[in-house]
Amino acid sequence: MSQYESEISRRRTFAIISHPDAGKTTLTEKFLLYGGAIAQAGVVKGKKNTRAATSDWMEIEKQRGISVTSSVMQFQYEGFCINILDTPGHQDFSEDTYRTLMAADSAVMVIDAAKGVEAQTRKLFKVCVMRDIPIFTFINKMDREARDPFELCEEIEHELGIDTYAVNWPIGCGKDFKGVYDRAKKEIIHFTSNGGSKAATATQVALGDPNLDALIGKVLHSQLTDDVELLDGASCDFDMDRVRHGKLSPVFFGSALTNFGVEPFLESFLRMTTPPLPRTAGGQVIDSMDDDFSAFVFKIQANMNKAHRDRIAFMRVVSGRFDADREVYHVQGGKKLRLSRPQQLMAAEREIIEEAFAGDIMGVFDPGIFSIGDTLCAPGKKFQFDPIPTFAPEHFQRVRSRDTMKRKQFLKGMEQIAQEGAIQIFKTPYSGMEEVIVGVVGTLQFDVLEYRMRSEYNVELYVEGLPYEYLRWIRTEDGESVREDDLILGTDVKLVEDYKGNQLLLFASQWSINWTAERNKNLTLFEFGGGAQAD
Repeated sequence: MSQYESEISRRRTFAIISHPDAGKTTLTEKFLLYGGAIAQAGVVKGKKNTRAATSDWMEIEKQRGISVTSSVMQFQYEGFCINILDTPGHQDFSEDTYRTLMAADSAVMVIDAAKGVEAQTRKLFKVCVMRDIPIFTFINKMDREARDPFELCEEIEHELGIDTYAVNWPIGCGKDFKGVYDRAKKEIIHFTSNGGSKAATATQVALGDPNLDALIGKVLHSQLTDDVELLDGASCDFDMDRVRHGKLSPVFFGSALTNFGVEPFLESFLRMTTPPLPRTAGGQVIDSMDDDFSAFVFKIQANMNKAHRDRIAFMRVVSGRFDADREVYHVQGGKKLRLSRPQQLMAAEREIIEEAFAGDIMGVFDPGIFSIGDTLCAPGKKFQFDPIPTFAPEHFQRVRSRDTMKRKQFLKGMEQIAQEGAIQIFKTPYSGMEEVIVGVVGTLQFDVLEYRMRSEYNVELYVEGLPYEYLRWIRTEDGESVREDDLILGTDVKLVEDYKGNQLLLFASQWSINWTAERNKNLTLFEFGGGAQAD
């Protein structure tokens, strides 16, 4: 195997998904701790003497104790080069999570041991199934009172329709959580707490060890023996091929907060998960080991560095090797270019890099030429990776600057945040951009928009709620643009344009969509910008 191939083979790129507050960001911090990327693990809600989580780099994230944007972090661990994509758990930011999952080769699903499978877990799981990627389950918060582990595994199978295989098994829970039993090695890993910020001290003991009663107690020893017997007799066989195709989820138990079970999980996960996977471009499969460089943009983030007002395009390298001085071809832009200041990322911190391999996530300075879903490839190649799906917004507001003298900052801020994919913006046709209509998937995105406009662009917003809940792209038979006067529309329908000039209609109800379609026979309504026809 050449050095080039071995570099790609050691890459692991995965996303961490969960319902809010299941402990996803805390688990990410502990991975960074084990990889030596940080000296002390942070907490999601930073107290006076504790560090905020590395992946929560936005000020609003530190204040609210939630992740509102996906973070990218790369670190080395035992010969592996790991790219972690930490995603927002809150459903209002699910579109960012969906896009991030397009860049991942596998997913770690974090589940709260007391709550089990929750609403957002189901939603994100479906996206993973669509991608046909391996899904690993970490049942977290075993240091608190938890539900029966058999019941939790059964719920995952019933709710998500995926088989489970317990790689390890918890010994007690809450204050009695003593460690985990490794089924393959047939040994107990007993943990001793050391405050959670550093690696937990682990003692490995065989299941038949005579000193086990003294270590974990007679009751827990007896319970574990019964559980192991039941597991070995009733659980399905471990099948790596089914894991690779998202049909079987390896399950691990632990506590991210105390570090119990985190390192055994990380080690097993890295052994089981795949090197970089191929991607499709139309009917063509682009393999990670192909010599020619290719990548796609899955995220754009403005103002990560407030001092420079910069804009970073996040790219997933799909094949080959990237060299900093080499020209690439931007397919959508139709021209060759050199990617400016390629960077490796650790949330908001960056380091200029000279090379990157398939599986890596890199950030490049974007002067405004990239959009989400853009393809970059070696000069002489012309293919486009399959598009990243966009979601129609469900909540709308009319927005303008409170200070009319700040029109420039207002327009710049709205356009940049819209290009990130965090919001969608529309205007009334044949009008200026003094005010815009903002559409979002979840209402918390409005709060983030107001906060970012104030802190990053120094613009206070005036907002007004609108009654619309549905959005449809429209096309006429002759392909020409229309005026509102040309259409038969109800009072709860509004004609708007997006910033690319596409015409759309906003509706207050599904009934209104049907009524409009019936009375405007020359009009076709589409649910997605790509052209999937609406019902």
